[in-house]
Amino acid sequence: MTPGNNGASTPEDDDPFGYLYADGQANGAQPPSGGGYGYPNSVSRVRAVGERQYGQQPQQQTAQYGQPPAVPQQGAYGQPNAHYAAPENFAAGGGPSTGRQPVQGGGGRGRGPNTKGLLIGAVAVVAAVVIGIAVAMANGDKGTDDDKAGGGASAPASASASPSPSTSNTGDANEVELPAVDAKAVSLTGGTTTASDVKGAKAGDGIYVTNFNTVGAAITWNVSGIPKDGKYTLVVNYGVPGKDAKAALTINGTAQTRPLNLGNFAHAPEGDYAKGWTNTWSNITLNKGTNTIKISCEQGNSCDANFDQLSLEAGWRS
Repeated sequence: MTPGNNGASTPEDDDPFGYLYADGQANGAQPPSGGGYGYPNSVSRVRAVGERQYGQQPQQQTAQYGQPPAVPQQGAYGQPNAHYAAPENFAAGGGPSTGRQPVQGGGGRGRGPNTKGLLIGAVAVVAAVVIGIAVAMANGDKGTDDDKAGGGASAPASASASPSPSTSNTGDANEVELPAVDAKAVSLTGGTTTASDVKGAKAGDGIYVTNFNTVGAAITWNVSGIPKDGKYTLVVNYGVPGKDAKAALTINGTAQTRPLNLGNFAHAPEGDYAKGWTNTWSNITLNKGTNTIKISCEQGNSCDANFDQLSLEAGWRS
């Protein structure tokens, strides 16, 4: 190789179009056929457009010199390009994904609220409320029964009547009907007698016991049929002429420590017997069988009263 002609293999003499000129043809330049320039033994430094491949794309064929490189056919509008895939479409192994992941739940919609679970929860809440109400009602009924069966604090055995006697009984209850009697049917002593002049008496034919306002006057009731020993309440219907009175009470020969209170509970005007009819009561203790109940006017008593009826109740009033 002479200094004037260093050949066509040096980079600065590589003319890709040398085969088109006479001097190039004289130097052996040929049209490119596989990646070189125009001269023999020229350095191949350039790859044809589209020759280099990336990823897993199929190798493109090298276009002939002077021909436009083959362009991959584009897909129809709206369809994915076979030669391009976005980075997010590549699988974990580096290759492109074959398609979109199916949407769970069908129909392209996300899962809605769990209505079945909500319905079960609502039914459970309603059931709990119904059970709670049933238990409360059962406990309430039990409490009512207990109130009926039980009793309050008992009064003293010989307590006298009060101006506003209570209607609730305490102590031993008894299903047997206890005796009651008109005052005219009991034993009358000490000047007591019967009359019917004052209206309003509840005894039969309006007959009542009078003339009690004398020391020694008494009415005695021999009562039988007491079912058992225990606590009882003596109820007395009477009338006073608009003023308070009181009498002695004796049970089976034993005088009670407190007198029988015959107060003007009807608030009748003084002297008016007809408007003075009312009732009183006293807690007593009786024996099973027959007992003697005596109401008498003793020294120091105010005994101006008429007697209508006598009766017994089981237990003590409070």
